[in-house]
Amino acid sequence: MSILIKPIITEKATSDAELNNRFSFIVNNKANKIEIKNAVESAYGVSVEKVRTMNVRPDYKTRYTKTGVVTGKTNAYKKAIVQIADGETIDLYANL
Repeated sequence: MSILIKPIITEKATSDAELNNRFSFIVNNKANKIEIKNAVESAYGVSVEKVRTMNVRPDYKTRYTKTGVVTGKTNAYKKAIVQIADGETIDLYANL
């Protein structure tokens, strides 16, 4: 079971990483905070101070087309925001 799926690289997440030393990741839905902390520490070699998690709900969309009503949704996922110690950083662009 892979704990860390991918980092979140958005404008808001990048500014939070630069200003507050908090990094965001999409993680496995069944992972808990202790598993996420151990996975980040082993993958990036940093010391984690705090982990906050949230379950992101799916978005539902309905379109009215010529052929009828088309409905769809995005996938639900779990997001983790990881606070690391001062003076340490994670280079998310190193292995792209």
